[in-house]
Amino acid sequence: MSKLPKDFYLQDDVVSVSKQLLGKYLFTKEGKTITAGIITETEAYAGIIDRASHAFGGRRTERTETMYMEGGVSYVYLCYGMYSLFNVVTNRKDIPHAVLIRAIQPSEGIEKILQRRKAKQAKKGLTTGPGKVSMALGINFRSHNAQSLSGNNIWIEEKGIIISEKQIIIGQRIGVDYAGEDAKLPYRFWLDEIQGL
Repeated sequence: MSKLPKDFYLQDDVVSVSKQLLGKYLFTKEGKTITAGIITETEAYAGIIDRASHAFGGRRTERTETMYMEGGVSYVYLCYGMYSLFNVVTNRKDIPHAVLIRAIQPSEGIEKILQRRKAKQAKKGLTTGPGKVSMALGINFRSHNAQSLSGNNIWIEEKGIIISEKQIIIGQRIGVDYAGEDAKLPYRFWLDEIQGL
């Protein structure tokens, strides 16, 4: 087991961190149950200069305050009042950068993941989409917001998967049309296949 070091989260280029998170393992622990998945899709949000970010223009609210914490904590918020979305806070304190985890490939605790997703078997789309990621791993904004990613409830590990630039597909972020020109930024990164890596 090798949790990502604090320095990883303090990098100042959120777009680079978003790509670097591909192939890392996101873990949660609930009681004695551990579930995990390989991160296969991310989106970068560049704080106060990014119109798609909750912190654009230096906005600070009860919800966004977590984004201003020092990198290495979780930012979990409710979308449509229903779905908890999990983000990794990066950079130094008061620089509200974050990476949204959009998809994982389940790797541990598959039975529990299926139970949480009310599915009988693993199939395509089971954990594709940020709301599905949180459901699968038991992440919710009440319990997991502002949690250290170096702790024992929710954390990210490096397990030696090497991702090359040519394996990464780059595109526009999803569902941020309100951001105008910034909606077209190439800040979404994903892997088509991770099997065999």
